[in-house]
Amino acid sequence: MTINRRISRPIKIGDVTVGGEAPIIVQSMTNTDTRDVMSTINQVKELEDAGCEIVRLAVPDMQASEAIKSIKKGISVPLVADIHFDYRLALESLKAGVDGLRLNPGNISEPEKVKAVVKAAKERDIPIRIGMNAGSMPKKVNPELNTAQQMVAAAMEQIELLESLDFDLIKVSLKAFDVPTTVEAYRDIAGKIPYPLHIGITEAGTPRTGVIRSSVGIGTLLYMGIGDTIRVSLTTHPREEVVAGYEILKSLNLRQHGPVLVSCPTCGRTEVDLVKIATEVENELAKIKKPIKVAVMGCVVNGPGEAKDADVGIACGKGRAVLFKKGEKVRTIEEKDFVKALMAEVEKF
Repeated sequence: MTINRRISRPIKIGDVTVGGEAPIIVQSMTNTDTRDVMSTINQVKELEDAGCEIVRLAVPDMQASEAIKSIKKGISVPLVADIHFDYRLALESLKAGVDGLRLNPGNISEPEKVKAVVKAAKERDIPIRIGMNAGSMPKKVNPELNTAQQMVAAAMEQIELLESLDFDLIKVSLKAFDVPTTVEAYRDIAGKIPYPLHIGITEAGTPRTGVIRSSVGIGTLLYMGIGDTIRVSLTTHPREEVVAGYEILKSLNLRQHGPVLVSCPTCGRTEVDLVKIATEVENELAKIKKPIKVAVMGCVVNGPGEAKDADVGIACGKGRAVLFKKGEKVRTIEEKDFVKALMAEVEKF
């Protein structure tokens, strides 16, 4: 089944196209002190190596905004400045050469301040993300509306202000911790505006629970055709956000990025330490950037058949495994060679 994506107006963030017919972009955010230029550059490079295509960084004060100029010199991925409370930080970030801005209508909503930012962004052709969060709503909200409706109303007010200034380099996000609230908000606004949507579940938690919450929310929206960029917000090193983001996209056949590992959950027929073997293979596959589907199955009864669309795989039995390609048996290998032989076949691809 093909997912029919919502049609949106493309914008450029640095050299990355967001929206239109462009692939869904994977984003993340640094957790370094932006004022520490070298630490931030190093982490951005880690994110780049993981496949991150746009990086956002916090700009809490003027020193941080001024550091953007030096950070930009050491990296190649586009940078988005995350601005809260003080619109002047946005102005300084633009002067420093940032590729995009994120403004929160919940704490920067005064029309004159927004106008000043829009004017400076328009002069430089820099997009602005209107980033609504359920936890930081504008002071004036209609109490008769639910949270999702309030987010949409606040975002639409900001969008209309930008449009009145003849500015349309707009991206929008409406994030909440609650998955149904997030889905409702995005579904509502998707039909009201032509702009690309950045989707995610905010403050999703640690990897163990946060990946699940994010996968449910982001996956639901993507399956509905909604979403042009994603971020999986996790309480961990941001590199893991990028890995999780691509796994969500791969699971829906929306993008291919690096290997896909197919492994069974183990059962009473399993006669090897499949958890250990699958983990070793997963670690080896992390070094590979090209797309390939690899299977590690726990028994020879159903293994090749259940993973017949894998490019290469093993179906393990006691002391031996069947090495197979596209569901067809190639040869039998000894247990001590399971991972080595499998990875040798992967390298041939």
